Parts: sequence; structure tokens; C-alpha cells
Amino acid sequence: MGEERDDPQKLKRLAADSYDYDNDSRWPDYWNNVLIPPHMASRNDVVSHFKRKFYQRYVDPDLVVEPMSVGGSSSQPARSSATSSLSPSTNNQARARSSGSTNRTSGTSTTAGPNPTPLRWDRQTVLFSVNAWVFVVAFLAAIPLVPPHLSHRAYCLCFMGTACSSLYSLYSQYGKPRAWNMQALQVYFQSIIASKDFIYFIYCLTFVTSHLCLKFALIPIICWSFEHVAKFLRRNFSRSTLYRKYLEEPCVWVESNNTTLNILTSHAEIGLGFLLIISLFSWQRNIIQAFMYWQLLKLMYHVPVTAPYHQSVWAQIGRTLIHSSNATLHS
Repeated sequence: MGEERDDPQKLKRLAADSYDYDNDSRWPDYWNNVLIPPHMASRNDVVSHFKRKFYQRYVDPDLVVEPMSVGGSSSQPARSSATSSLSPSTNNQARARSSGSTNRTSGTSTTAGPNPTPLRWDRQTVLFSVNAWVFVVAFLAAIPLVPPHLSHRAYCLCFMGTACSSLYSLYSQYGKPRAWNMQALQVYFQSIIASKDFIYFIYCLTFVTSHLCLKFALIPIICWSFEHVAKFLRRNFSRSTLYRKYLEEPCVWVESNNTTLNILTSHAEIGLGFLLIISLFSWQRNIIQAFMYWQLLKLMYHVPVTAPYHQSVWAQIGRTLIHSSNATLHS
């Protein structure tokens, strides 16, 4: 009977050991929040222990993670009510056992049961919160029934929120320049200029500093925030009853129609460029904004994250113009 009960856990441990942690964006944030001595962070048994705890928390809550002693690399058998933990000294272990409560690890605290763990404010959670707020504000700004002064304020706030989330994402991924000289700044900007966060940061700055209010510019913001929110909900709330009842279908639709949303965004971004050219003939013209935006469109045409969609739209525009000119010549 004992072997039959241990076999599923053995398979779960093998699945945890073979899990692709490098391609899971949650693992770096989880590992960075684990505060352990530097000499222990390089030990394979310690890394493997916390990988299993990560797998238990985010992938399979039924996995039983055995407690690990500080002095040796071998793990002790797990008791039915014990909590998996790693303490910096044996004094802390004795103090934790005498308290009768869940041991406090240096960074994480998990139990062997399937109890839900509290949501942590890591990078993905912060970006989800900001993008969810931006999506709601942008939706309010796009509704014609909203009073003009509130609509304009919401219009500015959604660009500011997206700019802040993009800047935070850039900082969390690339950090800051190693030095504040010209060479270091050039290397730093070369590393971030091809990222989508940098493109949307410049995009938001272009419109938030302008007096020209183009509601058409909200389409890329809404698609961008909706995509982030849907991915986060699908990854972290797939077991929630509320998600399954109301949010699962739109989130699945967003993931399955990601290419459609990117093409729609590209059409809107290119259309905004022509609207800015038309606005040059009005009293609200802004030559600097139009010039900067067309430089941004040029960047979108070349960087890999947006190039396929923009090149497709420009090719479609070119075919339409050629067809129209041929029809005019034949008539």
C-alpha cells in the first residue's frame, strides 16, 4: 500500500525536475525573492528544493515537497502535517517547531496541501494591475456618452498609465545603464530599442504631450492592455469559478486571435500617421508630433516585434494604390 501511495509522488517529482523553468517568466521573480545565504544559492540541492516548491505553488499543488535540512544535502521524510521550509540556522528551526505555526521561509511559505496561496506583488502582478486599470480607463474614454471633460482626462490617464507600465517593464527587464556616459547609454538603448515596451513608451509620450485628442489612438492601447490582462488571468486564475464562468471565453479568444489583434493595432497605428498629416492643415497642427510619430512608424516597420504586421499593412496599402491608379489609367 505504501508503494502505491508513493508512486504518484515519484512521478510528480520527476515532472517537477523536468519542468522547463527557464521559459517560465514567473521563476526568475520567484528565485530573486528567495533570500538565502550566497554560499547556499549555488548548491544544486537548494536550487532543486526551491524549484519543487515553485512547481508545487504554480503548477501542481498536490506535489509533496519534503523538508530539507541545512547541514546536509539529503532531505528528510515529510510528515503529514509538516511545512516545507529552509531556515538559516538550527536555532530558527527549533523556534519554528515550538511555535506550532507554519515555518517562515526566507522569501516563500508554502504548505503540502492544495490550499490557495496569496497573490504576490511581483513584476507580472504589478503590470496586470496597471494594464487592467488602463483598459477600464481607455474604455471609459472611448464611450461617447461620457462627459467631454471626463473623457479627455481618461484619455490622458490611459496614455500615462501605459507609459508608466512600459517604463517599469523596461526597468525590470533591462535595469538601468551601467554608466552615464555616451558609450554606455548607446549600448543600453540598442538593447531596449527593439522591445515592444520601448515602442509603446514612445507612442504614449507622443500623444500624452499633445493637445490634439485623437480617440483613434486608444485602439492600440486597448489591444495592448487587453492582451496583458487576458494572459495574466488565464495563467493565474484558470481554476477560479468566476474566471471560468465569465472570463474564460474572452481570454481564450484573445490568445487564439493574437495575430488579428496585432494586425488591427498596425492598421490603427498607420492610420494615425495619416491623420496627423491631415491635422497639419488645421489650427491644431503639431509639426513636431507628426515628425516624431512618423519616425516611430519607421521604427515599427523594422523591429522584429512589429515588423511582420506593419510590413503586411504597408504592402496592402501599396497594392490598393497600384490597383486604384491602374483603374484610373484604364478609365
